[in-house]
Amino acid sequence: MVDDSPLGQVIALNQKHLVRKVDGAEGLPAPHLGGGVLRDVVLEQPFDGAAVGFVLACLPDGKGPVLWVQDRSSRLENGRLYGPSLPEFGFGGTILRVEVSHARDVLWAMEEGAACGGLSAVVGEVHGAPPVLDFTATRRLALRAERSDVPVWLIRSGDPGSLSAARERWRIGSRRSGSDPYDPQASGAPVWKAELFRARGRSPGSWEVHHDRSALDPADRLRFLSRSGDGSLAADHDATADIARG
Repeated sequence: MVDDSPLGQVIALNQKHLVRKVDGAEGLPAPHLGGGVLRDVVLEQPFDGAAVGFVLACLPDGKGPVLWVQDRSSRLENGRLYGPSLPEFGFGGTILRVEVSHARDVLWAMEEGAACGGLSAVVGEVHGAPPVLDFTATRRLALRAERSDVPVWLIRSGDPGSLSAARERWRIGSRRSGSDPYDPQASGAPVWKAELFRARGRSPGSWEVHHDRSALDPADRLRFLSRSGDGSLAADHDATADIARG
Protein backbone atom coordinates (compact mmCIF):
# COMPACT_ATOMS: atom_id res chain seq x y z
CA MET A 1 0.00 0.00 0.00
CA VAL A 2 1.46 3.36 -1.03
CA ASP A 3 0.44 6.41 1.02
CA ASP A 4 2.27 9.27 -0.72
CA SER A 5 -0.11 9.63 -3.67
CA PRO A 6 -1.91 12.99 -3.94
CA LEU A 7 -5.05 11.04 -4.85
CA GLY A 8 -5.02 8.90 -1.71
CA GLN A 9 -3.96 5.34 -1.07
CA VAL A 10 -2.74 3.29 -4.01
CA ILE A 11 -3.00 -0.48 -3.94
CA ALA A 12 -0.01 -2.31 -5.40
CA LEU A 13 -1.14 -5.31 -7.44
CA ASN A 14 1.09 -8.15 -8.49
CA GLN A 15 1.42 -8.94 -12.18
CA LYS A 16 0.74 -12.66 -11.93
CA HIS A 17 -2.12 -13.84 -14.13
CA LEU A 18 -5.25 -15.09 -12.39
CA VAL A 19 -5.71 -18.62 -13.69
CA ARG A 20 -7.49 -21.70 -12.45
CA LYS A 21 -7.39 -25.37 -13.22
CA VAL A 22 -10.11 -26.23 -15.72
CA ASP A 23 -10.88 -29.82 -16.73
CA GLY A 24 -7.44 -30.90 -15.63
CA ALA A 25 -5.62 -28.29 -17.74
CA GLU A 26 -3.28 -25.87 -16.05
CA GLY A 27 -2.83 -22.26 -17.13
CA LEU A 28 -6.33 -21.72 -18.57
CA PRO A 29 -8.70 -19.10 -17.20
CA ALA A 30 -11.87 -20.50 -15.67
CA PRO A 31 -14.80 -20.35 -18.14
CA HIS A 32 -16.72 -17.73 -16.18
CA LEU A 33 -13.75 -15.35 -16.25
CA GLY A 34 -14.45 -14.72 -19.93
CA GLY A 35 -10.79 -14.51 -20.91
CA GLY A 36 -8.87 -11.44 -22.04
CA VAL A 37 -11.46 -10.01 -24.43
CA LEU A 38 -12.80 -6.51 -25.02
CA ARG A 39 -16.61 -6.40 -25.02
CA ASP A 40 -18.72 -3.37 -25.88
CA VAL A 41 -22.10 -2.86 -24.22
CA VAL A 42 -24.49 -0.31 -25.76
CA LEU A 43 -27.62 0.88 -23.97
CA GLU A 44 -30.92 0.23 -25.73
CA GLN A 45 -32.52 3.23 -23.98
CA PRO A 46 -31.00 6.25 -22.22
CA PHE A 47 -31.06 6.30 -18.41
CA ASP A 48 -31.38 2.50 -18.31
CA GLY A 49 -29.37 0.60 -15.71
CA ALA A 50 -29.65 -2.68 -17.62
CA ALA A 51 -26.14 -2.50 -19.07
CA VAL A 52 -24.52 -1.95 -15.68
CA GLY A 53 -26.53 -4.79 -14.13
CA PHE A 54 -25.68 -7.13 -17.01
CA VAL A 55 -21.96 -6.42 -16.72
CA LEU A 56 -22.03 -6.86 -12.94
CA ALA A 57 -23.67 -10.27 -13.35
CA CYS A 58 -20.97 -11.26 -15.86
CA LEU A 59 -17.98 -10.22 -13.74
CA PRO A 60 -15.67 -13.04 -12.64
CA ASP A 61 -15.18 -14.11 -9.04
CA GLY A 62 -11.42 -13.63 -9.14
CA LYS A 63 -9.30 -12.85 -6.10
CA GLY A 64 -8.22 -9.52 -7.55
CA PRO A 65 -10.37 -6.40 -7.56
CA VAL A 66 -12.31 -5.03 -10.52
CA LEU A 67 -11.28 -1.61 -11.84
CA TRP A 68 -14.38 0.46 -12.71
CA VAL A 69 -13.81 3.83 -14.44
CA GLN A 70 -16.45 6.48 -15.32
CA ASP A 71 -16.32 9.80 -17.10
CA ARG A 72 -18.40 12.73 -15.89
CA SER A 73 -21.18 12.38 -18.49
CA SER A 74 -21.64 8.69 -17.69
CA ARG A 75 -22.01 9.48 -14.00
CA LEU A 76 -24.70 12.05 -14.79
CA GLU A 77 -26.67 9.63 -16.98
CA ASN A 78 -26.05 6.25 -15.35
CA GLY A 79 -25.28 7.25 -11.77
CA ARG A 80 -22.65 5.70 -9.54
CA LEU A 81 -22.42 2.10 -8.43
CA TYR A 82 -24.36 1.45 -5.23
CA GLY A 83 -22.20 -0.80 -3.11
CA PRO A 84 -24.91 -2.56 -1.02
CA SER A 85 -26.66 -3.69 -4.20
CA LEU A 86 -23.65 -5.49 -5.70
CA PRO A 87 -24.32 -8.86 -3.98
CA GLU A 88 -27.78 -8.83 -5.57
CA PHE A 89 -26.02 -9.37 -8.91
CA GLY A 90 -23.90 -12.20 -7.53
CA PHE A 91 -20.79 -10.05 -7.25
CA GLY A 92 -18.89 -10.57 -4.03
CA GLY A 93 -15.54 -9.07 -4.94
CA THR A 94 -13.92 -5.67 -4.53
CA ILE A 95 -14.36 -2.75 -6.92
CA LEU A 96 -11.78 0.00 -7.31
CA ARG A 97 -13.92 2.89 -8.55
CA VAL A 98 -12.21 5.70 -10.45
CA GLU A 99 -14.00 8.90 -11.47
CA VAL A 100 -12.52 11.14 -14.17
CA SER A 101 -13.78 14.06 -16.23
CA HIS A 102 -12.94 13.08 -19.79
CA ALA A 103 -13.17 10.00 -22.00
CA ARG A 104 -9.43 10.15 -22.72
CA ASP A 105 -8.75 9.58 -19.02
CA VAL A 106 -11.16 6.63 -18.97
CA LEU A 107 -9.27 5.03 -21.87
CA TRP A 108 -5.89 5.68 -20.25
CA ALA A 109 -7.00 4.12 -16.95
CA MET A 110 -8.56 1.15 -18.76
CA GLU A 111 -5.37 0.48 -20.74
CA GLU A 112 -3.26 0.62 -17.61
CA GLY A 113 -5.68 -1.68 -15.81
CA ALA A 114 -5.91 -4.12 -18.70
CA ALA A 115 -2.13 -4.56 -18.52
CA CYS A 116 -2.33 -5.62 -14.87
CA GLY A 117 -2.84 -9.32 -14.29
CA GLY A 118 -3.64 -8.59 -10.65
CA LEU A 119 -7.08 -7.33 -11.63
CA SER A 120 -10.02 -9.66 -12.20
CA ALA A 121 -11.56 -7.37 -14.81
CA VAL A 122 -11.71 -3.79 -16.07
CA VAL A 123 -14.94 -1.88 -16.74
CA GLY A 124 -15.12 1.57 -18.32
CA GLU A 125 -18.11 3.85 -18.93
CA VAL A 126 -17.97 6.48 -21.68
CA HIS A 127 -20.84 8.65 -22.85
CA GLY A 128 -21.47 9.49 -26.50
CA ALA A 129 -18.86 9.21 -29.23
CA PRO A 130 -15.92 11.44 -28.24
CA PRO A 131 -13.18 11.74 -30.89
CA VAL A 132 -10.66 9.96 -28.66
CA LEU A 133 -12.85 6.83 -28.63
CA ASP A 134 -12.14 5.82 -32.21
CA PHE A 135 -11.43 2.43 -33.76
CA THR A 136 -7.70 2.77 -33.11
CA ALA A 137 -8.27 3.39 -29.39
CA THR A 138 -10.52 0.34 -29.04
CA ARG A 139 -8.04 -1.76 -31.03
CA ARG A 140 -5.26 -0.76 -28.67
CA LEU A 141 -7.45 -1.61 -25.68
CA ALA A 142 -8.44 -4.97 -27.17
CA LEU A 143 -4.81 -5.94 -27.79
CA ARG A 144 -3.84 -4.96 -24.25
CA ALA A 145 -6.66 -7.11 -22.83
CA GLU A 146 -5.72 -10.13 -24.94
CA ARG A 147 -2.06 -9.83 -24.05
CA SER A 148 -2.70 -9.71 -20.30
CA ASP A 149 -5.74 -12.04 -20.36
CA VAL A 150 -7.85 -9.55 -18.38
CA PRO A 151 -11.57 -9.29 -19.33
CA VAL A 152 -12.49 -5.73 -20.34
CA TRP A 153 -15.99 -4.28 -20.66
CA LEU A 154 -16.70 -0.89 -22.26
CA ILE A 155 -20.19 0.50 -21.49
CA ARG A 156 -21.12 3.10 -24.10
CA SER A 157 -24.18 5.21 -23.25
CA GLY A 158 -25.55 7.54 -25.90
CA ASP A 159 -23.47 5.85 -28.59
CA PRO A 160 -24.71 6.60 -32.14
CA GLY A 161 -23.19 3.45 -33.63
CA SER A 162 -19.45 4.09 -33.64
CA LEU A 163 -16.93 1.59 -34.95
CA SER A 164 -15.17 -0.62 -32.43
CA ALA A 165 -12.53 -3.33 -32.37
CA ALA A 166 -14.34 -5.17 -29.57
CA ARG A 167 -14.61 -8.91 -30.09
CA GLU A 168 -18.23 -8.83 -28.93
CA ARG A 169 -20.73 -5.96 -29.14
CA TRP A 170 -23.90 -6.14 -27.06
CA ARG A 171 -27.06 -4.04 -26.92
CA ILE A 172 -28.77 -4.38 -23.53
CA GLY A 173 -32.22 -3.21 -22.43
CA SER A 174 -34.50 -3.73 -19.44
CA ARG A 175 -37.56 -5.93 -19.59
CA ARG A 176 -40.33 -6.59 -17.09
CA SER A 177 -38.87 -8.44 -14.12
CA GLY A 178 -40.17 -11.72 -12.83
CA SER A 179 -42.29 -11.99 -9.70
CA ASP A 180 -40.81 -12.27 -6.26
CA PRO A 181 -41.31 -15.82 -4.90
CA TYR A 182 -42.06 -14.48 -1.41
CA ASP A 183 -44.03 -11.33 -2.22
CA PRO A 184 -46.28 -11.21 -5.31
CA GLN A 185 -46.49 -7.42 -4.96
CA ALA A 186 -42.74 -6.97 -5.22
CA SER A 187 -40.53 -7.11 -8.27
CA GLY A 188 -38.34 -10.16 -8.70
CA ALA A 189 -35.02 -10.81 -10.36
CA PRO A 190 -34.13 -8.55 -13.30
CA VAL A 191 -34.78 -9.59 -16.87
CA TRP A 192 -32.85 -8.08 -19.77
CA LYS A 193 -32.96 -8.19 -23.52
CA ALA A 194 -29.46 -8.97 -24.78
CA GLU A 195 -28.67 -8.58 -28.45
CA LEU A 196 -25.27 -9.68 -29.69
CA PHE A 197 -25.11 -7.64 -32.88
CA ARG A 198 -21.46 -8.12 -33.73
CA ALA A 199 -19.02 -10.86 -32.76
CA ARG A 200 -15.97 -12.74 -33.97
CA GLY A 201 -16.29 -16.51 -34.09
CA ARG A 202 -19.89 -16.46 -32.88
CA SER A 203 -23.23 -15.96 -34.56
CA PRO A 204 -25.18 -12.82 -33.59
CA GLY A 205 -28.49 -13.32 -31.86
CA SER A 206 -31.04 -11.95 -29.42
CA TRP A 207 -31.98 -13.45 -26.07
CA GLU A 208 -34.06 -12.79 -23.00
CA VAL A 209 -31.67 -12.99 -20.07
CA HIS A 210 -32.86 -13.98 -16.60
CA HIS A 211 -30.64 -13.34 -13.62
CA ASP A 212 -30.60 -15.87 -10.76
CA ARG A 213 -28.84 -14.34 -7.78
CA SER A 214 -29.25 -17.56 -5.76
CA ALA A 215 -27.18 -19.66 -8.18
CA LEU A 216 -24.44 -21.53 -6.35
CA ASP A 217 -22.17 -21.61 -9.39
CA PRO A 218 -21.30 -18.19 -10.89
CA ALA A 219 -21.57 -19.79 -14.32
CA ASP A 220 -25.30 -20.27 -13.66
CA ARG A 221 -26.12 -16.66 -12.77
CA LEU A 222 -27.47 -15.87 -16.23
CA ARG A 223 -29.94 -17.90 -18.28
CA PHE A 224 -30.07 -17.02 -21.97
CA LEU A 225 -33.45 -17.88 -23.48
CA SER A 226 -34.10 -17.66 -27.20
CA ARG A 227 -36.67 -15.08 -28.09
CA SER A 228 -39.75 -16.17 -30.02
CA GLY A 229 -38.99 -16.48 -33.72
CA ASP A 230 -35.25 -16.36 -33.17
CA GLY A 231 -34.57 -19.96 -34.12
CA SER A 232 -34.40 -23.21 -32.20
CA LEU A 233 -32.80 -23.65 -28.80
CA ALA A 234 -30.55 -26.34 -30.23
CA ALA A 235 -29.13 -23.92 -32.78
CA ASP A 236 -28.44 -21.37 -30.06
CA HIS A 237 -26.86 -23.79 -27.60
CA ASP A 238 -23.30 -23.64 -28.90
CA ALA A 239 -23.47 -19.91 -29.40
CA THR A 240 -24.68 -19.15 -25.88
CA ALA A 241 -23.14 -21.80 -23.66
CA ASP A 242 -19.95 -19.84 -23.05
CA ILE A 243 -21.82 -16.53 -22.81
CA ALA A 244 -23.64 -17.83 -19.77
CA ARG A 245 -20.25 -18.52 -18.25
CA GLY A 246 -18.80 -15.14 -19.22
